[in-house]
Amino acid sequence: MKANIHRFGRKLGAADRRLLPEGRLAGPMPWVIAIMMFLTVLAAAAGLGLRNAARSLDVSIGNRITIQIVEANPDFRDAQAKIAISELRRLAGVQAIRRIEPSEMEKLLEPWLGQGGLDADLPIPVMIDVDLSPEAYRRLDVIRAAVLDVAPSARVDDNAQWLAPLAKLIDALQWLATGLVVLMTGATAATVVLAARAALDTHRGTIEVLHLMGATDIQTARLFQRRIALDALFGGFIGLAAAALVLIVIGNRVGALGSELLGSAGLPVTSWLILIALPAAGVVLAMLVARLTILRALGRML
Repeated sequence: MKANIHRFGRKLGAADRRLLPEGRLAGPMPWVIAIMMFLTVLAAAAGLGLRNAARSLDVSIGNRITIQIVEANPDFRDAQAKIAISELRRLAGVQAIRRIEPSEMEKLLEPWLGQGGLDADLPIPVMIDVDLSPEAYRRLDVIRAAVLDVAPSARVDDNAQWLAPLAKLIDALQWLATGLVVLMTGATAATVVLAARAALDTHRGTIEVLHLMGATDIQTARLFQRRIALDALFGGFIGLAAAALVLIVIGNRVGALGSELLGSAGLPVTSWLILIALPAAGVVLAMLVARLTILRALGRML
């Protein structure tokens, strides 16, 4: 009798296809998981892209200030710009000073004034970008006072202050993307639970016969667990492929815009590796959820 049970246990591996009659291409579960994985990858990609954009924004803006010399007289304007730069070089904590060239100013104003819209008599302020150390940035009031003493027409703008609402928006969107990933993960787990319970209800009679022939709960659970894992693997990689195609198309469109901020939201290699790992994580999640659900249901059946 024990030998027969042992031989029957070895045949269970081939019985899983008959226990779940719907194939991986025809059943609803893999396609539902594919949709869930598609949305999960997109939400995760959005979160990773926003994180990269936030880091790029912090690095490029961080402790930077912009000084505008607003003076109608071009001679006075240029003189104040030179003396302001000299004063900044004297101050401690000033790491870099860059005066924006007139040609660059023309490019910045061209979207609003049009090509060739800058008149020679139009007073264009002198703009100076200044990078400060963290210690100097905390003494911004002292630096502002020093600049205004030598250049009364100067305006000192704190870039971080102006971009604070944008930083808060990016942070909120990151949390939203994280929440969507968590919700999609929960929805995937719920789908696996429903599929496992439906399979058990459909094959309740067969499961009772298996138990009468000596099959354990763990052996029976493996039949469903293996099949659900294959369905999750198929659906996961279909969803990943579709999401990757969408991300590539969007990335090409964003790159064509030439925006530095949007370009910084791109996905580096490490982010792509995380996205590729999501289907594998989905398979592991499906196996664990299916195993726990089936073992718990089998315990109640007997």
